[in-house]
Amino acid sequence: MHLVYPAVLAALLFCTGIYGVLARRNAILVLMSVELMLNAVNLNLVAFDVWLSRTAEEKLHSGQALTLFTIAIAAAEIGIGLAIVLAVYRGRGTSDIDKFRDTAEGHESDGPDGPGGANPGGSDSTGGSSPGGSDSDGTEPPAAEKAEATA
Repeated sequence: MHLVYPAVLAALLFCTGIYGVLARRNAILVLMSVELMLNAVNLNLVAFDVWLSRTAEEKLHSGQALTLFTIAIAAAEIGIGLAIVLAVYRGRGTSDIDKFRDTAEGHESDGPDGPGGANPGGSDSTGGSSPGGSDSDGTEPPAAEKAEATA
């Protein structure tokens, strides 16, 4: 078999993977596209190893050894990547990459209560009082709680 066939197939797989990384917004589909690109590289490694071993009469198959190493690294990468995506999905409720980017840049997402989420009054997310000394409903906390907060 000619070297051109697996090389063209690997190039098509790699281009499909690049398209998937650039065009998709779902984190799991992006990880699948990265795996597709790694498999294209593995196909090239094996094809060139077979081609070079025929021409050079070598018995050492370094391309196949590199492919096994790449498969092991890819398995670890996809396991860790999926764990991170699932953890973020549980916390945020979405696996949209644009939402991850907005979170990383410090933009608050528009919640059900409008911009700024559920606490537009300035109280913290734990339900405690704001630094001004009053609760979110405008009432003053008891004096014992004030003393504990200042101590």
